[in-house]
Amino acid sequence: METMTYVTEILEKIVNIPSPSGYTKEVLKAVEEEAKSFGYSSTYNRKGGLIIEVPGQTKEVLGLSAHVDTLGAMIRSITPEGRLNIVLVGGFMMESIEGMYCKVHTRTGKTYTGTILTKEPSVHTYDNAKTLERKAKNMEVRLDELVDSPKDIIDLEISTGDYISFDPMFVHTKSGYIKSRHLDDKASVAVLLGVLRDISLSGALPKRTLKLVISNYEEVGFGASFIPEDIEEFIAVDMGALGDDLTGSEHKVSICAQDSSGPYDYEMTSRLISLAKEHNIGHAVDVFPHYGSDVGAAIRGGNDIRGALIGQGVHASHGTERTHIDGMEQTLKLIKAYIER
Repeated sequence: METMTYVTEILEKIVNIPSPSGYTKEVLKAVEEEAKSFGYSSTYNRKGGLIIEVPGQTKEVLGLSAHVDTLGAMIRSITPEGRLNIVLVGGFMMESIEGMYCKVHTRTGKTYTGTILTKEPSVHTYDNAKTLERKAKNMEVRLDELVDSPKDIIDLEISTGDYISFDPMFVHTKSGYIKSRHLDDKASVAVLLGVLRDISLSGALPKRTLKLVISNYEEVGFGASFIPEDIEEFIAVDMGALGDDLTGSEHKVSICAQDSSGPYDYEMTSRLISLAKEHNIGHAVDVFPHYGSDVGAAIRGGNDIRGALIGQGVHASHGTERTHIDGMEQTLKLIKAYIER
């Protein structure tokens, strides 16, 4: 199997495992099992994040991160009609989830399906259906169950604080595009697993020891606030934002020079740009003023590191996202070039 075929297949697997921030145990177990199949051991930090170690030729440690947690929601309360009021997990536009199929995950282990709608969901019935402001207090989950009262909901063992995950709608087109929710950042997790696979198949130790930090609270701001103390350089593999005043694309790897936390390490960023040019890797250098990464969380957490940020370009991030297999491949190539330099 070619590397990028593997990357696409493992992406489809993990993107279909529900994992809003804090509800990530199942997907982390899947990532741990993949790493184990390549011969690499893992540990968990107290927050539940996964750390995969790849022994190197030296004790110098390079850290790589990606996050498995996604956007989602949580039940805020139950309506008199037996529908579910919600509160957001992560930052996104409410318009991007209107009409989405979803799942409700109870704390007793049950799962129910439903749809996220406005409280005035039909133009045939409501005067304000088109103009109602799309915000949390105007949205609700319609369960696919025989419910019409709070008691009916309680009888299903559904309660306030239960998680809600969104249907990813994964599609891999013949033209190489991957359409799915949660490419931020499961596409990068898949790329890192592809890197692990290639290193394992090569049978050679990387020059530096690698520690892959798979974080589980990035979408709420503190994913990699704790990382192993021996990490000296830390690269967040996330996504490249696309839009006005940006040069990235779904076919390239983006190298971020600065985001909302400030500039990334000058030498590391310059080295990534130089390696991309040297290896003819399709890339773009951009500034993301509305963006934050696990490197920012790690620095705010007090870790003494140098940091950089890269990732495949993702269109309509925090919405119905799309990338291309080319961008993921360029990201994988740049990671391997940095590891092997």
